[in-house]
Amino acid sequence: MIHELPKLNYEYNSLEPFIDAMTMEIHYSKHHQAYINKLNDALKNYPDLQLKTLAEIIISLDVIPSKIRKIVKNNAGGHFNHSFFWSVMKPNSGGEPKGGVAEAIKSKFKNFDKFKEKFSADANGLFGSGWTWLVVDKKGDIKIISTSGHDNPISKVYIPLLVIDVWEHAYYLKYQNKRAEYINNWWNVVSWDEVEANYQKAVVI
Repeated sequence: MIHELPKLNYEYNSLEPFIDAMTMEIHYSKHHQAYINKLNDALKNYPDLQLKTLAEIIISLDVIPSKIRKIVKNNAGGHFNHSFFWSVMKPNSGGEPKGGVAEAIKSKFKNFDKFKEKFSADANGLFGSGWTWLVVDKKGDIKIISTSGHDNPISKVYIPLLVIDVWEHAYYLKYQNKRAEYINNWWNVVSWDEVEANYQKAVVI
């Protein structure tokens, strides 16, 4: 399997003014593509590993040869995380969730504002580079977790519903060092329809 850059469902400028076109283009076509290139290069001499899906690689890193394990872990994670990040954003979105995920958020955090406050605080407080996620655990409960580098929930047996990228390359061109401002504006491009779809798949599983 040759891993490829997933097609965006929107143009680079579609998320403006919250995420600018230049950041989107560089983030997607340069940073994300680089992870894919490095992953494919690491796997080029391992045809058995090329048959595995991205998720299968991430959840079975113990079978990856030790000499490529670190580069596979980092770049498979970067590919997975970015692909998921693009999918949970869309133009003219934001607002509040509806449906099952809205009820789960209300049950866990009392209301959407408290959830948003907690999620934003975790994302802003994450030291260094990483990601903040809304996930479903093995019991079907939702929770907020943060991961460093390109670690991700599926390696910890969580099902991801929503994620924000807080690596500096996700926001530095527009927001410089103002991560909190980026996070606050990012809520305007969250695709709650996609998050709800993720939730419904997770609770069925």
